[in-house]
Amino acid sequence: MEISGQAVLLRIFVGESDKLGHLPLYEAIVKQARDTGLAGATVLKGVLGYGASARIRTHKILDLSSDLSMVIEIVDEEEKIATFQQCLSRLFAQAGSGGLVTLENIRVIHYLPENKN
Repeated sequence: MEISGQAVLLRIFVGESDKLGHLPLYEAIVKQARDTGLAGATVLKGVLGYGASARIRTHKILDLSSDLSMVIEIVDEEEKIATFQQCLSRLFAQAGSGGLVTLENIRVIHYLPENKN
């Protein structure tokens, strides 16, 4: 798969402890993105932040109840991302969790699989 030019960045914020059954929600989202045929996904773990609850969450060792933010970033063509958003809504509903989903228009400069010659 090759992507170049205009694309969309889908950014999804969920809590580290959000689950879909026994699977972390962020992992379920990435697996669904792969199964849907999206170009790729990356999960990033926050070290400090807060969301709608305004509760500060941190990775400090003294904060044993931390529920850090997990950010999933997915880049692909607008049509593919629009289709995936319906799957994403179902995953959030099944997990019964909140979150934040954003979209940005971006320009892809380089996206190619590695050359294993």
